Amino acid sequence: MFAETPFAGVHRLVWFDWAMLIPYFTVLVILSVYGLHRYETIRTYFKHRKKATTEPSARLFDRLPQVTIQLPLYNERYVVERLIDEVVKIEYPKELLQIQVLDDSTDDTAPFAEALVERYRNIGYPIEYHHRSNRHGFKAGALQEGLKSATGEFVAVFDADFCPPPDFLHRTVHFFTDPSVGVVQTRWSYLNREYNFLTEVEAILLDGHFILEHGARSRAGYFFNFNGTAGILRIKMIDDAGGWQHDTLTEDSDLSYRAQLKGWRFVYLPGLECPSELPVEMHSFQVQQSRWAKGLTQVARKLLPAILKADIPKRVKAEAFLHLTPNISYPLMIVVSALMLPVMIVRFYMGMWQMVLFDLPLIAASFWSISAFYVVAQRELHPKSWKRTILMLPLLMAVGVGLTIINTRAVLEALFGVQTAFARTAKYAIGDRPVNLEVKKYRRRSGWLPYAEILVGTYFAAMVAFAIETYNFFSIPFLLLFVCGYYWTGFGTLYQEYQGRLQWLKQQRLALARQA
Repeated sequence: MFAETPFAGVHRLVWFDWAMLIPYFTVLVILSVYGLHRYETIRTYFKHRKKATTEPSARLFDRLPQVTIQLPLYNERYVVERLIDEVVKIEYPKELLQIQVLDDSTDDTAPFAEALVERYRNIGYPIEYHHRSNRHGFKAGALQEGLKSATGEFVAVFDADFCPPPDFLHRTVHFFTDPSVGVVQTRWSYLNREYNFLTEVEAILLDGHFILEHGARSRAGYFFNFNGTAGILRIKMIDDAGGWQHDTLTEDSDLSYRAQLKGWRFVYLPGLECPSELPVEMHSFQVQQSRWAKGLTQVARKLLPAILKADIPKRVKAEAFLHLTPNISYPLMIVVSALMLPVMIVRFYMGMWQMVLFDLPLIAASFWSISAFYVVAQRELHPKSWKRTILMLPLLMAVGVGLTIINTRAVLEALFGVQTAFARTAKYAIGDRPVNLEVKKYRRRSGWLPYAEILVGTYFAAMVAFAIETYNFFSIPFLLLFVCGYYWTGFGTLYQEYQGRLQWLKQQRLALARQA
């Protein structure tokens, strides 16, 4: 391309520099857009901070309405008893209440749950058991099927790992005196927040969503989503929006956007907590997150055209776009990872100030925004203990890195229309007793995923060695996050599966000994 002159090598280096740097920084700029959106979310939250909803703006019901509570289950042997025990404690007139246990289980959960329901029905609770012989539509299909026999005007939904407070209905149902309200969503809290480092990181991640994202969107008049559980919905709204549909894995977000496009108003109650259980195993957490990533991307693919064409304010459209598409950052992180080593080699020949000129604004827009977002959320929620979050930030970012491979696959499947089954998240009634991992069928085998994560982690470890050799110390902490993230998810998953196999073999030996 260039004439062979004494400067030819320099020209080729310059051309190679930009060939590497242009796509690399283009991807970082796109990632920075989502980082800047976090700053905007924080700003919006504080701007509308005083608008938090606490009490119904309209009058209370003179006569309480009928309410149906739906409890969708699928192989939830270890938590179903706790769920039903807590739900029957909800304070509401029995003659106005209907509790539906919607069980799609294919294991011994079904007879166990049916016996529980029979026991409570015999002592006067308005509870009924529904079992489907197929999982058509998964959770969305079960909820829609339950509506056919629902007697309530409103329906509250609780997943199997939730423990609703006794006053849940009395604190939510009166918001529906406003005929435009379609959903009342409450805030999740966590029974096992301090079980291990993973559950603590998960709680911080979810708190960011429930404190800042939901808080900012609900108070600023943007669209926000029902979270699939710990909320109550108007059945008329569900029907008007087209019912529960199962062409995405996040049927809750899908229904939420369809309903709000129809003009229904959603209410968020940050002051009403609904305790739940967090996944304690790395692979269970990854499966949950990949389901959410794929489902939200499916909703974006399905509804963004209608949202962008709708007669709603541009700021609402922009927020909806950024809300539904953030998981595209995972495939982009794969691109960044692939380019990072050649870019490091190229940048070895660049001056330090050139690197700072490029890097500092991008780091501030992307990685610093993550830190600010979650620290602010914890300070709002836990004003006395929020400083611990600063110490947890490296773990939080490492866990985020560890989701890259599985969530990239999920996003690409969503974009290319690949349909997969609804993958349940294993639950063990943690908080009531030690985690029970004895049943091997409740543990998902991770397959090739942890080995791929370890391989990528080793790639980044090699980059750390290269950075040390080339005195590029500025990049080492950043690279170590990738090493720790991929190694934590990869080795952590393999270790937990190994422990599970040992536990299963031990129980098999004990069973054989008892038979002998």
